[in-house]
Amino acid sequence: MTLLKPANLLLLVLYPVAWFAPLMRAGLLPLFGLSEISVMTGLQSLWGTDTFLAIVVATFALVAPYVKTIGLSLIHFGLIGPRITKLLELLGKLAMADVFLIALYITLTKGIGVGRIEVAWGLYLFTFCILTSLYISWKTHQLTRKDLN
Repeated sequence: MTLLKPANLLLLVLYPVAWFAPLMRAGLLPLFGLSEISVMTGLQSLWGTDTFLAIVVATFALVAPYVKTIGLSLIHFGLIGPRITKLLELLGKLAMADVFLIALYITLTKGIGVGRIEVAWGLYLFTFCILTSLYISWKTHQLTRKDLN
């Protein structure tokens, strides 16, 4: 579990960076400039049109992965027992909804053919955070399952 601790603590720093980092650049027509879209700018835009959906997306994109990461840190440092891993697995599944939303947005925009989308570095960082969190959760569950038996 020695590498899991620092990797998980690193996620506590990288997640907020990924939320503000540009996920993509989008524009209506190829002739006009592209606007950078991040998780936070997407939530701000959504908040203006549909507050309930903004709260749901914020819960799945921000709160669920961050609470899961904090919970894993508490397990790694022995502050809570390994029985909480089932709840953390559920939070991890809920956190995957943000990946779906981003993929859906890119697919819809590219399918329309009117706009232009370029993937930015924040999407790679955000994907890295999610995949690293999945791996840390899986390894933590494997290691703690032995403790429960």
